[in-house]
Amino acid sequence: MNKKKLFQWSLYDFANSIIFINFLLYFSTWMMVEGGLSDFWYNAIFAITSIMLFLSAPTLASFTDKYGGRKYLLNFATIGTFLGYGFATFFAYLGTQYIFIIAICFLLGQYFYQLSFVFYNTLIEDVSDIEHRARASGIGQFSNSLGQVVGLLIALPLSSTRLQPLFPSLILFILLSLPMMTCFVDSKPKNNRLSVKVLREGEREYFKRMIIFFSVSVAVPMLVSFFFFNDALVTISNNYPIYMERVFGVSDNIKNYLLLAILLMSAIGGVVSGWVADKIGALKTLKFILIGWIILIPLIATSKGLFSLSIFSSLVGLLIGSVWTVTRAYLSEILKKEELGYGFSFYTLAERFATLFGPLTWGGVIAVLGIHQASYRIAMLSMTIFVFIGLVILLRWKRN
Repeated sequence: MNKKKLFQWSLYDFANSIIFINFLLYFSTWMMVEGGLSDFWYNAIFAITSIMLFLSAPTLASFTDKYGGRKYLLNFATIGTFLGYGFATFFAYLGTQYIFIIAICFLLGQYFYQLSFVFYNTLIEDVSDIEHRARASGIGQFSNSLGQVVGLLIALPLSSTRLQPLFPSLILFILLSLPMMTCFVDSKPKNNRLSVKVLREGEREYFKRMIIFFSVSVAVPMLVSFFFFNDALVTISNNYPIYMERVFGVSDNIKNYLLLAILLMSAIGGVVSGWVADKIGALKTLKFILIGWIILIPLIATSKGLFSLSIFSSLVGLLIGSVWTVTRAYLSEILKKEELGYGFSFYTLAERFATLFGPLTWGGVIAVLGIHQASYRIAMLSMTIFVFIGLVILLRWKRN
């Protein structure tokens, strides 16, 4: 394990988590409340982002597999993230009359933020050998969760308005990203110019290669399984504050404390699961984690009081940190070197598109049964189905 590269790699995940949590909590709310952006257009931002990623990420990842340049494109995506979110914040300070320009800038920032992970995740190959890769992934996940905690703590004294935490978060993000951007040495430096012609050639190969990849790659069962269980986990994460309020009447202060507890446990879960996965294997560890989710979700859905909810919320954090640590490590182990970037592009896409069936199921339950405590409990319980499907795929669908 290269400790210097591990530090730079983990610090980058720490840095981008600061802007992720503060733009999620503060800027998203500002756009809808102060800015007057409708629910439709707000959700359309993420739908359009997903389409843009689908059209560009595999082609760019194929370029890096063939010609190198993972850090080059990571730097490009990092600068795009900074400028997109930066201009969105700048226009927000100018006034709500620029709300659609703000929304477009936010969309671009969101796109580049998601795109950066296509290249960031593949660089784990340079951070650690296969024997210690889960541990390295766990340290990265620890940094991710710790970055979110620090982001929340920084924002608290600046949260008299929803815009105040944003520029400090952006400055910290770009400063803490610099060691990765300038000092990290990519073992596959770019050896061809990134041009429209090269990208068009890659685009023509894209669908042909996609058919071959999904026909023969041993990573496909993992990616399909990830789509289902991550769908449930992302849906639970997005709706957990609403669930706490509707079912338990939890105040905003208690929500913040529970969120901090979840993030701290997620950080611990990332480190512990990485160590365990290196000892017993990433796939076996992932199966145990999914079994833990299948047990935990019904316990949350049937929890009667705030004390039990707090206990289960902490366990949620432990498993959230664990599942993303182990999936990233396992995928990096089973993908061939020549398909590493391409395979991780589908991992990122699965992560983005895994917000389809879960939200529809959750929203459908509430729409049919109405806004009642029992409705939210049933919606929570229904997420167990998606995790179970993911586990069955891992157990039954094998490729040699």
